[in-house]
Amino acid sequence: MTRLRTYLSFVRFSHSVFALPFALTGALLAVQRTATTSPEIVRRAVWIIVAMVAARSAAMGFNRLVDARWDARNPRTAMRELPRGAMTATEATVFVIVSSVVFVAAASQLGRVCLALSPVALGIVFWYSLAKRYTTYTQLFLALAMAVAPVGGWLAATGPIGALEPWLLGAAIGAWVGGFDILYACQDLDFDRAAGLKSIPVRFGIRASLVMSRAMHVLAVACLAGLAAVADLGPLYLVGVAIVAVLLVYEQSLVSEHDLSQVKRAFDLNGYVGILYFVATAVSIYVH
Repeated sequence: MTRLRTYLSFVRFSHSVFALPFALTGALLAVQRTATTSPEIVRRAVWIIVAMVAARSAAMGFNRLVDARWDARNPRTAMRELPRGAMTATEATVFVIVSSVVFVAAASQLGRVCLALSPVALGIVFWYSLAKRYTTYTQLFLALAMAVAPVGGWLAATGPIGALEPWLLGAAIGAWVGGFDILYACQDLDFDRAAGLKSIPVRFGIRASLVMSRAMHVLAVACLAGLAAVADLGPLYLVGVAIVAVLLVYEQSLVSEHDLSQVKRAFDLNGYVGILYFVATAVSIYVH
C-alpha cells in the first residue's frame, strides 16, 4: 500500500478529474449522433476511462522523469518522489512505458482510428514536458495536450470526424487549461528565469500573463456557451456553463500581480470544473 500511494502521488492521480470528464463529455455528445446499444456504450466508456488514466499517467510520469534535476533544485518541488528518493529513475521509466502500452492497448479497443492516432496523442502529451526548454509558449502546449481529450472521447464513441462539437469542446478545454497553467507557472517565475527555462510568465511578466490567463478563460466560457447552439443542449446546460464561469471568475480573483500566495488554492478549484461540466451536460442531454 505504501508503494501504491507513492505511485499515485508520483502522477498526482487525483488530478485525473481535469481531463477525464471532458473526454467522457465528448463521448456523450457523440453517442447522441449514433445508434449505439447500451452495452456497447458501457464497454466504450470503460475503455475511454482506462485510456485517459493511462495516457495522463504516462504524461505525468514522463514529466517527473525529465524534470527531476530541476525539481531537485526548486524548493517548491524538491520533495517530489524522484528528488527525495522515494522512487528511482528506473522505476519511473518502467512506469511510463507500462502506462503508454496500456494506453495504446485501450485505444485498440476503441477502433482503428483511435489506435492509429494513439502514438500522436502520446507525442503531444510528452512534448509538453520538453517544451519549456525550447519555447516561451509552454503552457499552450499543455492546452493542446488537454484539448485532445474531448476529441479523443468523441472519436472513441464513433462520432463523425467532420463534426463541429468535438473541436469546439477541445478549444474550450484547451483555453481553460492554458489559462490555469499560466497562473500556476507564475509561482515559478524566479526559479525558471534563473534556470534558463522558458514560459509565458518568464517572457511577458506576471501582469501580462494574468491578462492572458483571464482572456483564455473568457474564451473557454464562450466556446462552452457556443456548444449549446451547435449541439442543441438547452437551458440546463447553460446554467451549468454559468456556474463554471462563476468558478473561473473566483479562481482568477484569488491571484493578483502582487499576491501569488493563493495560486495552489486557485489551481485546485479546477478539479470541480470538469465534474460540474460533465454532470450539467449529461443532465441537459437526458432532460432536454
